Amino acid sequence: MSNTKLLNHEKIKKRASELENWTVSENHHLSGVFLFNDLASSMHFAVKVGKIAEEMHHDPDMSIGAGKVELIIFTKDVGGLTDLDFDFAKKVEDIIGLNSKS
Repeated sequence: MSNTKLLNHEKIKKRASELENWTVSENHHLSGVFLFNDLASSMHFAVKVGKIAEEMHHDPDMSIGAGKVELIIFTKDVGGLTDLDFDFAKKVEDIIGLNSKS
């Protein structure tokens, strides 16, 4: 898959600038925290994220709490960030309307 090639620092910086709600940590993974009014809303969001993950054959680390969902994503097969991770992050932002940078 061409979108699973490990990205260099410059490409990571460029792709990260396209996102609203994600932080690049150590050029290794993306972290995103999404806040909601209650647990039910967090769960609803998490289910949508899960569907995206299944469609993209990706496996984010997810923590769900009352009013908060935390995601950590990277491509485990290559041990870092790939275009797949940034494409996934953008789709997650799309489901809650955060993608004003596109």
